[in-house]
Amino acid sequence: MLDYSHDPWLVLAAFAIALMAGFTGLSLTRGANALPVGQRKAVISMAAVALGGGIWSMHFVAMLGLQLPILYTYDALVTLLSALVAILLTGLALLILHFRPRTPRSLVLAGAIVGGGISLMHYIGMSGMELCRPVYTAPGIIGALAASIALSILAIRLAYSERGHRNILLGAAGFGSAVFMVHFFAMGGTGFVPDPQSGALGPALENGTLAILVTLAAFLISAAFLLSGITFFPAPETAATTPAPAPTGEPAPQPFPAPARSEPPRPEGTLRIPHEREGRTFFLDPATISVVRAEGHYTLLQRGTETLFCPWSISEAEERLAPAGFLRVHRSYLLNPARVTRFERLKDSGECSVEGADTLRIPVSRTRLATLRDALGL
Repeated sequence: MLDYSHDPWLVLAAFAIALMAGFTGLSLTRGANALPVGQRKAVISMAAVALGGGIWSMHFVAMLGLQLPILYTYDALVTLLSALVAILLTGLALLILHFRPRTPRSLVLAGAIVGGGISLMHYIGMSGMELCRPVYTAPGIIGALAASIALSILAIRLAYSERGHRNILLGAAGFGSAVFMVHFFAMGGTGFVPDPQSGALGPALENGTLAILVTLAAFLISAAFLLSGITFFPAPETAATTPAPAPTGEPAPQPFPAPARSEPPRPEGTLRIPHEREGRTFFLDPATISVVRAEGHYTLLQRGTETLFCPWSISEAEERLAPAGFLRVHRSYLLNPARVTRFERLKDSGECSVEGADTLRIPVSRTRLATLRDALGL
């Protein structure tokens, strides 16, 4: 086996790429569910390129920083394939997160797909080495795959448990750390031997120069996506600046002025829940709503199979809907007990389904179990 080490500056550059890619991709998808389907697919495609390309760029820069006592190069076709695999699987995970009900199970599935993509990309990329052959160990492969899936699930849960700026930053840190740690965990279980039969002629560019070019390209792509697709500072609130999200999905990040707290209380029985559709405001009877779910500073209403955008925050919705019998069963969910069709106890927590949305799984926190069971007559 050959002795090897890593260029510390290229290792640092690889970690920076992973963090930048995570922040770019997760920021792009904030508010994506409020967009029409075509625009949502475009945003998810951009995010998949940012996240999947960031996974590959981090790996490739770190591998270019690998220092061996012999010359080695990479097969261009295999290297390209490893990048496409990372982008494809990341895109699949984002489709699950933004086109399916976002439940604990869907978060785990999306994280597992991303984790599997990280490991698959790594080993495909390693197989493209020329003049030098990697030698793997079973514990190294199994350990890298397990760590990749576990860390990716954690990163997705951090980013998608809520969609505020804090969660995006935490998710980006978790994503970058997952990609970085899995790469070097896998490298710890890999050895290298000379392979003069590969027939490569040597690189057109020195590895350090190529690593700098890949790093610059990754940052330029991320910067272009960030500047074109994300608003960091809210526009001034005026009468004309109200968001116009689609009737389903999560809201766009632009601010929506909250109702004035000084308004007189409504007479009992006249409470209506506002929701936005195509730039207009409509009002609903609370009895028709089964679930209210937090999405950043706004909420989503579940009415049968429909998902509607509401400008209330989850805290405001809890306060206003308490007289209508809605219960806070989770930090991100308000539930109408009259619409519950199924309740299941899960160890120290619970889960519910509601009328018209049987595939939607509403989590029930341990501290809320007793209150909900009383409301359901259990």
